[in-house]
Order: sequence, then structure tokens, then C-alpha cells
Amino acid sequence: MAAKTVTSKQAEVQRIVDVLFKAIAQHRLPPGTRLIEAQIVETLQANRNHVQAALQRLALQRVVTIEPNRGAMVAQPSAKEAREIFAARRAIERAIVESITPAIMHKQRQRVATHMSNERKATSATDRRAIVRELSEFHLMLGEISGNSVLSEILANLMVRSSLIVALYQRNDVPSCASDEHQQIITALEKGDHERAAAVMLEHLGELEAQLDLDDQAAPEINLRQALAGL
Repeated sequence: MAAKTVTSKQAEVQRIVDVLFKAIAQHRLPPGTRLIEAQIVETLQANRNHVQAALQRLALQRVVTIEPNRGAMVAQPSAKEAREIFAARRAIERAIVESITPAIMHKQRQRVATHMSNERKATSATDRRAIVRELSEFHLMLGEISGNSVLSEILANLMVRSSLIVALYQRNDVPSCASDEHQQIITALEKGDHERAAAVMLEHLGELEAQLDLDDQAAPEINLRQALAGL
């Protein structure tokens, strides 16, 4: 019974982590948003202890910061941290594309085709959250199909922290990730041209970083209940 209780608690904490992670990644909770425990408990129908554990876990991943007398808030990466995260992404995503073989691409062809179709639909419309979700999902998808769970887990954390950076520092309101560059990477991987795939990925990440205005920005006011509703 005790083991089952622990497992149940872990599952519930992970549920809360996943919801907050998703809300942050989709820009529902911008950098600097105060994460008021009572509102999270109410909105997610969760136990307060579980919420506290989830926030502590997110703090360890540097997605959330917890300060004495101020509580938890969505992290606000500095300009220095932003540059370091993009440097890390270049290393991790290069390793990911270099590990994806034509055989993997063939095996995953339906998943890749479905994603690229969804991505094109999103980028041709005006729903910013859908665009952000699909463009980010491309990078996560490559991490998952690579078969390297360590690289995939590291990338998942870097992608959420990248979403905070974009929310803080992007010069305009148009998501900067480009679907045509994603297609070039896919085409290169299908041909087994890892050099080309890595080169396009590195150029792609360089362009994303170049579109950032790396100065600290003030955090907006956010309604936490509305941001978490439906996740």
C-alpha cells in the first residue's frame, strides 16, 4: 500500500509539472508570472503539497524561481543565460540530427509527415500559440525519434527555457522558427546527409538567436487561472 501511495503521489506531482511546463512552453505563462499556490491548487484540483513539490521540481530545472517572501514565479532568463542556452541547443541538436539515420526516418515517416502537415497549417494561420506549439514540437520530435533519451530529455528542458527567452527578448510578435528550414532538415535526414542536416540546424538556431534583443524586459500581468484552464 505504501509503494502504491508513493507512486500515486509521484504521478500527481508529474501531472502538475506537465501542465505548468506546457503552459510555460506555449507562452500562456510568460517570464516573471507569479505562480500562486492557492490558484494552482484550485485550477488543477490538486493537493497543496503536490503543487509545492511540482514547483520545487521545476525550480531544479531552472524553469521556475522560488524566492523567500516572494514565492514562486516563472523564470526570467538573463541575456547571458539566453546565449548559453542557445549554445547548448546547438551542441545538443547537432548531436540529435547526426544520430538520425534514413532507416529511422523511414520508420517514423508517418509521424514526421503528420507533424509537417500540422506545422504548415499552423504557420499559415494566425493562432500564435498553435504556431509556437507546432514549431517547438518539431525540435522535440527529432529528439524523440533519435532514440537517445538523454539528449531528448536535455532538449525538452532547453526548449521550455528557450520559450521564456523568446517571450522576453524576441523583437517582434511573429514566431521566428521557420517551417521551410524544418523541411530542409527533414529532406537532408531522409537522404542520410547528416552534414547538410547539421549545417541547416546550426544556421537555423543562429537565426533564431539573432532575432532576439538581449536586454532585460519587464514581466506582464497574467491571470493564472485563465492561463492554466483547459490544460
